[in-house]
Amino acid sequence: MSLRTPLAIAQGLGSAKSGVLHWWMQRLSAVALAPLSLPLILFFNLCFNAPFQETILWLQHPFNSACLAFWIILAFYHAALGLQVVVEDYVAHEGIKIISIGLIKLSFALLAITALLAVIRIIAI
Repeated sequence: MSLRTPLAIAQGLGSAKSGVLHWWMQRLSAVALAPLSLPLILFFNLCFNAPFQETILWLQHPFNSACLAFWIILAFYHAALGLQVVVEDYVAHEGIKIISIGLIKLSFALLAITALLAVIRIIAI
């Protein structure tokens, strides 16, 4: 028999830090990616069916390039959040979990920067 209250027993059993924020950010990024995927689909259509110059002109339009840049940022952020959840759920060792999450965040940040630099380089043509 324990003299501790149910609240005292529950405290320390799990994280009460950023789980709700993480959940909301994952949902909000998914909802934001849906309308931003339309310009991306148009861009892919141009890449496969239009001449190179027409594709570059389409991408140099500020609205189109901004939509593509926002899609890149949100897609990599959303993917990093999703992989972080997988690691948190299935990796038992705390040290490996922390290193894995750090590598995931670093990798996706570098990939997003690389993709954004590619878009900027294409616009500058």
